Amino acid sequence: QVQLVESGGGLVQPGGSLGLSCAASGSFFGINDMGWYRQAPGKQRELVAKITRGGNTNYADSVKGRFTISRDYAKNTVYLQMNSLKPEDTGVYYCNADVLRRSLTQYNYWGQGTQVTVSS
Repeated sequence: QVQLVESGGGLVQPGGSLGLSCAASGSFFGINDMGWYRQAPGKQRELVAKITRGGNTNYADSVKGRFTISRDYAKNTVYLQMNSLKPEDTGVYYCNADVLRRSLTQYNYWGQGTQVTVSS
């Protein structure tokens, strides 16, 4: 069983910063891509940022220059540092990971989500 556990959401004023983290636990061989998605009320879930096993990153245009994704390979953890937050960044943020199980079959997993609210 593999679990992704997120932490770090909350309420922040516009222009403020928040950091999210997501740790993978369980029995697996390794982790390939890890990423963050978000879903605002009434909208579809969208990609925010992704980081490959090799450390390559890509970001949604709306967050480029403000958000930074990183990962700690030893801790099986992905981070999202969010700066200069805007009200439109509000939503539930979900961690996502492509996990190689010990059978070397890759499965995609989602975290439970953490609420980020940007409001004055």
